Amino acid sequence: MQQRFIVEGLQGVRSTKGTLLCRGGSFASILLAATLFSGPVSAHAQTALSSASADKTAGAAPAVKSVQARPASARRPHGTPNAVTSGSADNTVSSVRRTTTAAPVESSGEESVIVTGTRETGRKARQSLSPIDVVTAKQLSQTGQPNLREALAQLLPSLTMPTGGFDTGALTDSISLRGLNPNETLVLVDGKRRHTTANMYADPGPQQGSTPVDIDMIPMAAIDHVEVLRDGASAQYGSDAVAGVVNIILKKQDHGFHAQSISGITAAKDGFQQGVYLDGGAKLGQRGFIHVSGDFFHTDHTYRSAPDARTGTKINNVLGQPEQTRESVAIKAGYDITDNIQLYGTATYAHRHAEAYQNYRLPSSLSKYPGYAAIYPYGYSPLQTIEENDYELTAGVKGVFRGWNWDLSTVYGRDYDDIGLKNSTNTAIERDTGRTPTKFDVQGFNNSQWSNTFDLSRKFRLAVWPHEINVAGGASYRYESYSIGTGSPDSLYGSGSDALAGTNPGNAGNFNRDVVAGYLDVSTHLTRHWQLDLAGRYEHYTDVGNTETGKVSTRYDVSPRLAFRATISNGFHAPTLAQEHYSALAISPTAARGLIAVNSAGALANGASALKPERSTNVSGGIVMEPFKKLHVTVDVYQINLRDQIMPGGQVYGAQAASALVMNGFTLPDSYPSWSASSLSTHWFANVASTRTQGLDIVANYPTQLGNIGRIDWDVAINLNRTRLSHQAADANGTPLLNAQSVAYLTTAYPRSKMIFGGRFTSGKWAVAVHEIRYGQVTSQLTYYGGVGNTSSLSSTNYREFQNTPKFVTNLEVTYRVTPQLAVTLGGNNLFDARPSRVPDGNRYLGAPQYYMSTSQLGMNGGFYYLRGDISF
Repeated sequence: MQQRFIVEGLQGVRSTKGTLLCRGGSFASILLAATLFSGPVSAHAQTALSSASADKTAGAAPAVKSVQARPASARRPHGTPNAVTSGSADNTVSSVRRTTTAAPVESSGEESVIVTGTRETGRKARQSLSPIDVVTAKQLSQTGQPNLREALAQLLPSLTMPTGGFDTGALTDSISLRGLNPNETLVLVDGKRRHTTANMYADPGPQQGSTPVDIDMIPMAAIDHVEVLRDGASAQYGSDAVAGVVNIILKKQDHGFHAQSISGITAAKDGFQQGVYLDGGAKLGQRGFIHVSGDFFHTDHTYRSAPDARTGTKINNVLGQPEQTRESVAIKAGYDITDNIQLYGTATYAHRHAEAYQNYRLPSSLSKYPGYAAIYPYGYSPLQTIEENDYELTAGVKGVFRGWNWDLSTVYGRDYDDIGLKNSTNTAIERDTGRTPTKFDVQGFNNSQWSNTFDLSRKFRLAVWPHEINVAGGASYRYESYSIGTGSPDSLYGSGSDALAGTNPGNAGNFNRDVVAGYLDVSTHLTRHWQLDLAGRYEHYTDVGNTETGKVSTRYDVSPRLAFRATISNGFHAPTLAQEHYSALAISPTAARGLIAVNSAGALANGASALKPERSTNVSGGIVMEPFKKLHVTVDVYQINLRDQIMPGGQVYGAQAASALVMNGFTLPDSYPSWSASSLSTHWFANVASTRTQGLDIVANYPTQLGNIGRIDWDVAINLNRTRLSHQAADANGTPLLNAQSVAYLTTAYPRSKMIFGGRFTSGKWAVAVHEIRYGQVTSQLTYYGGVGNTSSLSSTNYREFQNTPKFVTNLEVTYRVTPQLAVTLGGNNLFDARPSRVPDGNRYLGAPQYYMSTSQLGMNGGFYYLRGDISF
């Protein structure tokens, strides 16, 4: 099976009066010309069909599949019966005995039947009107990554994993599509909207303000495959589907058992990781199935800090990967009540404990507090911790009634985060009471979502129209709630616990809203080779009002080897309840940074106004072709205009920031008057700007048969991506809400390009895969620091432009199948230990963070080497 990676980016895309152009246009032109002149349509139709069948029989399908080639050859004949429902993975209401005994999706890619981005069942990825990548469980495993988000980032160039960051932001995992904030990507599980995390990423960076779906809380062992729709889909799925949709399809096999273990360590000999993954299925009588999966994952800290500028030693561990232990389980079940009615259900649960280092505190900071000085004679490094419990329950019934496919479901999901501190202090407590607590409960967040949906679909044939018309529609009701709990009394006393003050009662509360939606989707052929899909959606939010979205998609199959497709749509992202109500105060040794609610007294006093939904307009066009036999190529261009983007704005500093924080009930450290004005800041979320993102995706794969020796499956994928600021909002005084640093987070924080290319050689019991990943440049605006030990921020307006230059990463794995049931793999990701570019000394707070913690194109951990074992029955 070929391990096919997809590469994407936008370094060469240019815009002239809104037109997408590309330096790679000559490459696409050559392929298009080759396709057009590859032979008459009629002469090659049967050849294409035969080669498709032969390729599939030989196992030739690439590993990660985009909407791939030979578009017309696999087209379903008109008039073929086809059941259509809500677009969930469980669409077809055929008997459980038939669906559950089917084999899991392997590297069938373009031959895979998809359920994302379409209301039709039976449609294959290569027939899609929009670009879709299909990633199987086997391909995820072959990356050697023990987490889903890291595995997807190794496979899909359009999907990036934001920098790990710091503070509590480092304790939640997120993904981004097409260089946009994680909030702009919708995550589904079996076609149903997944609830999001309660832990907001509050630190500066491109993902600031995001409360994404933490996909790592879904057991990897439970995943059959993942479908990634690289196109706006708000009209089909609602809020958040601006950049695209990630649909995680769970296993439904009613038999078998699989176990996997991955053990690895970094090139620096730290960050040991261990993952254990188990799953198996069984029958429920003669009409049902159950599949149970579970993961255990642990990783140690990594240490990447440079020497602390105050001590000259590497005592400050602020830069590095958090320690994490996670256990998760999933149960998927279904039962046929009759041949036309099926009950189904899913349950997932995960628990995570994680710890992230904060900046080191000098022993001299405790000179007036003998109790704490005795506990920490050599200084101390606070650890922010999280105890997270995440679960989701899905129950539904679906069936067929008089030709109508119907699906009624309810989904309840909840994520609860208990944020704590250990190895910390509250000097005010010792001063006033003599006690010296070192552990604090500082924050509690709860996010829950209850969704209820009813979907209908049916195919019609009308006497006045020669082609089938697929009609789908539905309605949904969703209840969302978000709660902020107060910190413990010790975390609130005086100026609060050091590193992270507890949430005070004035900033705690319970918040909720209702969302009602309805949609309609109509799809048909205008001619035998020309298809059109129309979708519309209406949603009402009780806190931000109404939204209407639409989407028009079309595809024309010129020949079995050439097709064109295009889409235009509008979309939206409603502000999350966390963006509306979150507040916190992060405290460093000589600085503090606040984030206050947009509707709070401190924000309103400085001109804040209520948040509006973000709105987008998406335009894309692509070519699907097979210029030469077995060479499958797709080329897609896109443009996303995003208006009223939500990011922190209205930054205030010094005395003004202190006043806003005090108005919100926060108490500042006694030493804050001696700090520079730019070392104390606060801000709130606002609709700050409008951006234009343009990009190009190229995907190609080609198999080479080496006779009796074996075969090589080659693949290459490129993403070019660029975001520009088209408008910036201003406050009542005309002052822009964003500074240069924040503009960089929006426009240049993600790689300008990402390319993945290589191949997989298979021979007998051996398989060897080598892939190269090239990450393009990211550009940041860095703060200047000065004073003894770089303790003081020098300016809030002048920054250093810093270019994190392109990086190459080599991945290698060697697999030996000991028996048909047992395989052993030795591999390395980032084989030669590539790291981000180092930040200049004058731009490192306290000297330790040698890599920029807010933005970089690849992780700071460097090389990772692993041993994997797989056993199946």
